[in-house]
Amino acid sequence: MAINLQKGQRISLEKSNGSKLQSVCVGINWGAIEKKGIFGFGSSKEAVDLDASCALFDENKKLVDVVYFGNLKSKDQAVRHSGDDLTGDMGGDDGLDNEVITLDFGSLNPAVKHVAFVLNSFRGQDFGTIPFASIRIYEGTPKRVNEIFATYDIAHDASFRGHVSMVMGIFYVKNDEWKFNAIGEPTTDRKLEETVNTVMRNFL
Repeated sequence: MAINLQKGQRISLEKSNGSKLQSVCVGINWGAIEKKGIFGFGSSKEAVDLDASCALFDENKKLVDVVYFGNLKSKDQAVRHSGDDLTGDMGGDDGLDNEVITLDFGSLNPAVKHVAFVLNSFRGQDFGTIPFASIRIYEGTPKRVNEIFATYDIAHDASFRGHVSMVMGIFYVKNDEWKFNAIGEPTTDRKLEETVNTVMRNFL
């Protein structure tokens, strides 16, 4: 059964059968903003462009690589981004992830000890105005879900209101084993580069 993640929760990457996850997908699903018409009559949909990104660091907290909509693969090919979604779900929640980042632990550069996932609202749209937004970690591919490992609901967390960027969580090595720290913290950053620097300063 999938874990409903809480801020600051640390979990080992173990499947329901007790074996360790060798690769994971981090998927983000979100909806377009519904705008009410003048005097409350009618409504329209405003596209929402959220950007999922991934920053890789070594044991000395030095940045090794960044995977985002402008760089869809890490140098070692272990991290892959599904591509940029510019709108979110325009017709309501379809249950599918809008952006997926795949992480293969076995192919990672051995120097990488921290893999941080962050989310930025490209157009500066407040997380609190987005009708639904969720993150899930699962085993599978961007098009196939084998087993959902953990989920995190962004839209219904009041702490994200007024913010346009957040640190989702960090995979890290401890005793030669990969674990996950569910950060779930909004930041005051506006751009990806700023959010990566915040991770480096405050969360590694």
